[in-house]
Amino acid sequence: MIANLVNLFDKTIQKAEIFIDNGFISSLNILGPENPAFPYVLPGFVDAHVHIESSMLTPVQFARLAVVHGTVATVSDPHEIANVLGVDGVHYMIEDGKRVPFKFCFGAPSCVPATVFETAGAVIDPEDIRQLLEKPEIGYLAEVMNFPAVLNNDPEMIAKINWAKHYQKPIDGHAPGLRGTQAKTYAEAGMTTDHECFTYAEAREKISYGVKILIREGSAARNFDALIPLLAEFPEQIMFCSDDKHPDNLVEGHINLLVKRALALGYDLWNVLHAACLNPVLHYRLPVGLLRVNDPADFITIDNLTDFNILQTWLNGALVAANGASLLPDLRSLHVNQFDCLPKTAADFECPAEKGSSQVRVIETIEGQLITNAVLATLSQENGLWQTAPEKDILKITVVNRYRHEKPAVAFIKNFGLKAGAIASSVGHDSHNIISIGSDDASIAKAVNLIIECKGGISAVNDSLAHVLPLPIAGLMTDTDGYQVADMYTAMDRFVKDALKSTLKSPYMSLSFMALLVIPSLKLSDKGLFDGEKFQFVPVSQELYT
Repeated sequence: MIANLVNLFDKTIQKAEIFIDNGFISSLNILGPENPAFPYVLPGFVDAHVHIESSMLTPVQFARLAVVHGTVATVSDPHEIANVLGVDGVHYMIEDGKRVPFKFCFGAPSCVPATVFETAGAVIDPEDIRQLLEKPEIGYLAEVMNFPAVLNNDPEMIAKINWAKHYQKPIDGHAPGLRGTQAKTYAEAGMTTDHECFTYAEAREKISYGVKILIREGSAARNFDALIPLLAEFPEQIMFCSDDKHPDNLVEGHINLLVKRALALGYDLWNVLHAACLNPVLHYRLPVGLLRVNDPADFITIDNLTDFNILQTWLNGALVAANGASLLPDLRSLHVNQFDCLPKTAADFECPAEKGSSQVRVIETIEGQLITNAVLATLSQENGLWQTAPEKDILKITVVNRYRHEKPAVAFIKNFGLKAGAIASSVGHDSHNIISIGSDDASIAKAVNLIIECKGGISAVNDSLAHVLPLPIAGLMTDTDGYQVADMYTAMDRFVKDALKSTLKSPYMSLSFMALLVIPSLKLSDKGLFDGEKFQFVPVSQELYT
């Protein structure tokens, strides 16, 4: 192959001939200066933090879509499936990923369950972490979300961190909004990264504590604009990630979109490529080639350094994508699951009003963020039950235990914009109980029961129509062709926005985070309404601060 070789180490671009032997770069023959008449070859992109499960696709299907955009590797936290199936779920992801040449680096999930305030399908204890970390396929200790446990020196959490140190594997942090002495203490416990910063000041402070910052641009959480100035100041401390990316967005693009965006803003080419290609490989010690002699032949070719269109993607010397088409095989996967709850009735979603109460706590969703606000609202009552107010954009939210038959937890939420009907999903971070938002109890029951019938999926209903996309693998994923899944998801997304009138950019992705208790301020678990700042349950109908 003759192309313009983009060397990330000495920051040069030269016309070169690349020789590949048995999957490795055998030699590089420099032919002369850069020649724009030839394509450009450079190391492939790495998503430095992603949950494959959030794409709703198996590792095999995720890889088929990602390689088209020049992604050759991911640093993948499998804690979604681990919350459903435990260590067996982690092994499932590893084995499925091995069926394609894509470079998956899976982590040992540190927080399963994420907290003790919700029902998960499994527990991963320190001994499980030890056994996972000793496996060569496990590259790091995945995001330590329970930062209060770190700050309080919880023995189990400290034991997990110590096992990562013992095996000399990186530790991913997760501490949204944590600042000052607490942030410093958390970092000093061993955290090496944080992908949850949502302000420049927070990220810059954490860099001063030795933490590398992952600039996240996913389907729901979008922090690129706030954090990208850091790239010019700390180019060796920055990486790009998506965290959670739905199938329709993955079809549109991946890390390549962040590269194009950063370059369009005028950021230095080498700094951008270090964040997208080099820094993750060095930090996580990934077995990914960087276009050096004796490296695996993992690379991409592009048309030019302005448009940055991906022409080809190579892995281990094999062409896996060309001209916008994936060449990886469309493989079926084993179906595994844990789902055991009974259908619900509209009456199950009633919300009694405490005697004498006049207001309710409401989760206020923020577009483009995982954090929420906690606000008070005045709602009407009928027969002692709180009523929704779609005209005020105040809807019901419920979390239904998927692992056994229990009474659903019910609260209120705003900024989803639904004028009618309901949506539901078995993708409810991190325990993946069923989560639903709707304008009325009957619609919520209808949407939830579609999920129960399929033993996992996403649904949307109104008075006359019902849609469901089944996710039979752990209630999180499907092995259906990824492009077909993206089309199905796009149609459902359009229905939720056009027919139900949701105002959110990615309603299902936002929905999935409304049960993530470790992200402040107010969330809902299957056990009740939870204050993420006080780290305790709070009643629905009572003064917000008592």
